[in-house]
Amino acid sequence: MVAESQIGRKDSEQRWGAWLRVPALADPKTRAYIWRNWSLYAMLAPTLILLAIFAYYPMYGVVMAFQNYNPGLGFVRSPWVGLANFERLFASPAFPRVIGNTLIIAVSKLVTGQIVAIALALLFNEIRHVSFKRTMQNLLYMPHFLSWVVLAGILMDILSPMGLAGKVQQALGMEPVIFLGSNFWFRPVLVITNLWKEAGWSMIIYLAALLAIDPDLYEAAAIDGANRFQRIRYVAIPGIMTTIILLACLNLGDVLQAGFEQVFNLYNPTVYETGDIIDTYVYRMGLVQAQFGVAAAAGLFKSAIGFVLIIISYRLADRYAGYRIF
Repeated sequence: MVAESQIGRKDSEQRWGAWLRVPALADPKTRAYIWRNWSLYAMLAPTLILLAIFAYYPMYGVVMAFQNYNPGLGFVRSPWVGLANFERLFASPAFPRVIGNTLIIAVSKLVTGQIVAIALALLFNEIRHVSFKRTMQNLLYMPHFLSWVVLAGILMDILSPMGLAGKVQQALGMEPVIFLGSNFWFRPVLVITNLWKEAGWSMIIYLAALLAIDPDLYEAAAIDGANRFQRIRYVAIPGIMTTIILLACLNLGDVLQAGFEQVFNLYNPTVYETGDIIDTYVYRMGLVQAQFGVAAAAGLFKSAIGFVLIIISYRLADRYAGYRIF
């Protein structure tokens, strides 16, 4: 018994020794640093646990893309169908339309959002009245913290034929337009309402970049006779160009993120032609029609394309803005 106990203890020591020989942990300075800052790692632990539960554990469901999944049978006993779900997905006449809608809506939001955020940052950088500047900034930040569920209810009331927009059109002698029921108007409504909600929040990074520009550059330009618009053109914009390029490259990874919450709370069957995106398609196929395999295949397809776009955006950010994580 003593010999077996010694052997077990020796094996345990060998396993722990191998673990401690990991390059990141073998360095005594590294272990000492971790021990000194144990409270920081303790604060990080709940986040990592939640990430593991809600982000990594659900990835097990990816196997549904290759199964004829039946909730009663589970992952283990559901029959495997290979790539049949992907064949059904790509053969669906709705899927190309969904991809097109996603790209159009997402790119429109990204481009207009970045342009408006830059313009707002340049505008606020020129405001010298501190109280007015802070008040306006707070008013622009506030919509970001509102849920799309709440905003959707407000927008439906405003944009309905009997709402504010309809009454204004009637007062002008026009026929009320059903904005949320029109394939022509639905995308502009998405883009404009997204700008109203997020432009102020997106402005923060550009405003911080403008504040980092050396004030002497503005003074030198003023001495040379440059007016306010010329200082913006030749000092402010070049000063934040690296930030603009960096965010443009990183936003490339969000090309397929058209905003599920916004679209889901505003769309209806009459605007599927122009408003149905990948996320709403996955929701409808999986939770409404119970075609779990096809829904999982669509989600996996989106994730794969998104991963490739993130790699490309990271390479572009490294090349044109000198931004690297590792």
